[in-house]
Amino acid sequence: MSRRHVAVAASVLTVLALGATSACSGNSSASAGGSGGTPTVKLMAGGLDKQIYLPYQLAQQLGYYKKYGVNVQLSTEQDGGVGAEEAMASGQVDMAGAWYNHTIEFQAKGKAVEDVVQLSGAPGEREMCTKKSGVHSAADFKGKTLGVTDLGSGTDTLTQFLAAKKGIETSAYHRIGVGAGSTAIAALQNGKVACVMTTQPTVAAIQKKGVGTSAVDLATTNGATAAMGGAYPAASVLARTDWVNSHKDTVQKVVDALVATMHWINTHSAADIANKLPASYVSNQLVTKADYISALTEDKGQFLPDGLMPAGGPKTSLATEKLVGNVKSSVDLSKTFTNDFAIQANKTEGFKTTTTPAGPNG
Repeated sequence: MSRRHVAVAASVLTVLALGATSACSGNSSASAGGSGGTPTVKLMAGGLDKQIYLPYQLAQQLGYYKKYGVNVQLSTEQDGGVGAEEAMASGQVDMAGAWYNHTIEFQAKGKAVEDVVQLSGAPGEREMCTKKSGVHSAADFKGKTLGVTDLGSGTDTLTQFLAAKKGIETSAYHRIGVGAGSTAIAALQNGKVACVMTTQPTVAAIQKKGVGTSAVDLATTNGATAAMGGAYPAASVLARTDWVNSHKDTVQKVVDALVATMHWINTHSAADIANKLPASYVSNQLVTKADYISALTEDKGQFLPDGLMPAGGPKTSLATEKLVGNVKSSVDLSKTFTNDFAIQANKTEGFKTTTTPAGPNG
C-alpha cells in the first residue's frame, strides 16, 4: 500500500532527487559521504513539511543526528513518485519515515521490514467535511464521495476502516484521490467530495477558509483510541530487517537522535517547535505561522514522548488491515517492530519513559 502523502509546500522544499539516493543501501551507512567515519543514512519521509512527519526534520534542525554521530540525508516522496516505504523496501534508501502498518503488509507479502522507533500513537488525520455534506461521523458515509490522499494510501485504509466499523460496505460510498493541501481544499470547495481525510496544516487551512469542519478526529492518541478502539501507531522509522541486523550501531544512532527529539517535543511548546522548523514549513500559501502553531497545539497529542511502540498499537493496526481486507494471512507481530533501540536510547540519556511498551504479541 502506497503512502503518497503529498507535500503541502512542495514548491519550497529542498528535496534530494531520488536519483541521488539510488546507491545500494547495503553499504550506504558506511559510505564515504560520512566524514571521519560517521555513517551516512538515507531516509525518505512521506512529506517532510507535514506536521505528522515533523520529527525527522526537527531532529536535523536541532543538530541531534550530528550529536549522536550519524549523517542523515533526508528526502521527501513526490506526488506520483515512489512511496517512502517502497523506496526503502527496494533499497533506494536505507530507512523510511512512514506508518507502522506497512510492516504488517510487507510481512503478508513475504518481505521482512520492521519499525525501529515509534513517533506517534495516532494517524494525525481528520475527516474534514463540508456543512452541506450532512456527515457528522463515519455512520454518515453512505452515498457520499470521500476524498483520500490517493487510492491505496493510509488515508484510504483508514476511511474504509471507519466505514466498516459502522457496518457500511465499501460499495455504499465512493473514494477518490485528491492529494493534500490546495488540491484537497479545491475538491471540497467545488463539491467534488463531501469530505477529505487530511492532516495539518491542511486541516487548519480548511477551517480558516470555512470550507469544512472536523467530523472524525484521528489526530490525537485519545481521538484515535475513541474512533478505532486503541492507539494507532502511525509515523515511525521503517527499515528492512536484514539491513537493521547488519547496521545495528547505525540504527541505534538514528534512534538515539529521534528519541531525544521526541523528548524535546514533549517538553516544548508548539511555538518552540515551529521556531525550529524551516520557515517554509510553517508559513506558506496555505497557512500563516500563527495558524501552524494553533494547529500543532491542537494536535500535538499524537506524538509519543519516548519512541516506544505503545501496548495494543500493533494489534489495532493489524485489526484495521484485516477489516479492510489488506491482510488475510497470519502475521507475527513480534517481527514487525522492536522496542530494543528506543529502550536503549532512553536508558543512555536517562530519560523517563511514560509509554507502556507493547510486548511481542503487540
